[in-house]
Amino acid sequence: MWEANLRLPDTRVQALDPSFARYRLPLASVEQLATGYRWAEGPVYFGDQRCLIWSDIPNDRMLRWDEQTGVVSTWRTPCNHANGNTRDRQGRLITCEHSGRRVTRTEYDGSITVLCDSYNGKRLNSPNDVVVARDGAVWFTDPLFGLLGYNEGIKGESELPQAVYRLDPHTMAPSLVADTMRGPNGLAFSPDEKTLYIVASREEPREIRAYDVIDGAKLARERVFIDTGPGGTPDGFRVDVDGNLWCGWGMGSPELDGVRVFNPAGAMIGAIYLPERCANVCFGGRWRNRLFMAASHSLYALVVNTQGVAGG
Repeated sequence: MWEANLRLPDTRVQALDPSFARYRLPLASVEQLATGYRWAEGPVYFGDQRCLIWSDIPNDRMLRWDEQTGVVSTWRTPCNHANGNTRDRQGRLITCEHSGRRVTRTEYDGSITVLCDSYNGKRLNSPNDVVVARDGAVWFTDPLFGLLGYNEGIKGESELPQAVYRLDPHTMAPSLVADTMRGPNGLAFSPDEKTLYIVASREEPREIRAYDVIDGAKLARERVFIDTGPGGTPDGFRVDVDGNLWCGWGMGSPELDGVRVFNPAGAMIGAIYLPERCANVCFGGRWRNRLFMAASHSLYALVVNTQGVAGG
């Protein structure tokens, strides 16, 4: 159960290495912004509207939190069991749909453009998470999760291997860039976009893998960047301007629930403890220094002393 921490600094924000101290603000505490959802995912911040949009997958809806009033409203329903969201470099919403088995773009007028729903004539599985590179290419993961039952999507047959795809920034033609992991999930670029990190969420134990990005279009030198070890459960994540990974975490036991922070060398340096598993995060606010955390049934936020990478 959530209880606001009235004492500062907030003990739920912990340095696991002295290097994390620079990112922790003594006068900032974790806030619960909203609660009452079945599985919160895919937060994305809209600075021009001062709002956050996120997915409530089992309820087949997307929600909107107004930063100025704190009011939560339904933004889109049904939404084809939307999961991961981001914005492209023109500020348009890019969404992964489980039951739609597609990646879409919401235009300025609210209309929806299908960016990808198939590869080589076969339907995608259930697109999960998505990022947009600075050249406009859309990269997304396509595991099986939305096909496995009727909670996160619609039960169905897989036609393609689990994989990671890139959509060409000019034609939106898909190319397969990785298909060697089980359960490709969250993904994010390093600040210079020379490295792409991807969560392999069905490996045992879970891993965060790293790839060299070649000419902005291909991946090479696959390697295990983080072996999460027993109980490690990374999901969605984002990267800050210093190259740290802020990862949604938790599932095995309550003391693991929240966010774990890893430096560019792959060492765990910090933790944010929440009373429930965190699925995904994003940076927002005027200075991109407010970490929003979609955690199971609730939405949380914490102001930190760094900024998220632009476009992340």
